[in-house]
Amino acid sequence: MAELRLPPNSKVGKGKNFKAPEKAKRVKVFNIYRWDPDDVDADGKAKNPRLDRYELDLDAMAPMVLDALIKIKDEVDSTLTFRRSCREGICGSCAMNIDGTNTLACTKPIADVQGEVNIYPLPHMSVIKDLVPDMTHFYAQYESIQPWLQTATPAPGSRERLQSPEDRAKLDGLYECILCACCSTSCPSYWWNSERFLGPAILLQAYRWIIDSRDEFTGERLDNLEDPFRLYRCHTIMNCAKTCPKGLNPAKAIAEIKKLMVERVV
Repeated sequence: MAELRLPPNSKVGKGKNFKAPEKAKRVKVFNIYRWDPDDVDADGKAKNPRLDRYELDLDAMAPMVLDALIKIKDEVDSTLTFRRSCREGICGSCAMNIDGTNTLACTKPIADVQGEVNIYPLPHMSVIKDLVPDMTHFYAQYESIQPWLQTATPAPGSRERLQSPEDRAKLDGLYECILCACCSTSCPSYWWNSERFLGPAILLQAYRWIIDSRDEFTGERLDNLEDPFRLYRCHTIMNCAKTCPKGLNPAKAIAEIKKLMVERVV
């Protein structure tokens, strides 16, 4: 799989400039990161990334950043590549860095951005093309925590495994995670140690199963996280809570896991 590997001190260059229609009255500029592994120089090496400049008429489009990207893709430049799964039951695909913050393009109003809109892929991840990061490692880390209900006792006949309203309430603020990776890719500890540190998104998901009263493998789950890097690289920087588009607090979930680690030792 092609990856973006920039040489030291390389810069994102200026790219193409797409003008708005002459009759446009409310023009907004979108500077979008572009990189194509198939776009090579004379030596056969992939060219450095660039920023393409698109001028759009706000009166001819819907209000979200994703709407602007779709308009560009459909009407201006069909080569632009990005992910989205909106209205398809799979949320989180359009995560990217907009105006310096990791967020979802579908929920980011254009009006919230003063001046030109700068759009980049999620930071500190290999780029497949344009705004599409390589999520392979992120999903492999998610799989490593075994994110499903694990039990040793037989299911109670034809009934569900029940839990009290109080136990169910413990899952609030956890199950809502959509695995968009906005939090993990905003975390400096994950930037520096992503090969071993699971990152805030995956650790929040891990706590969701650890705290579930129906799960019977709490000890094994904690054992899986007992490592100098997998859990303890979190330094409570709090970027994760600040950037989460769902308003969740992964740092709190990580702190709760650490408390459970201490309590079982004592």
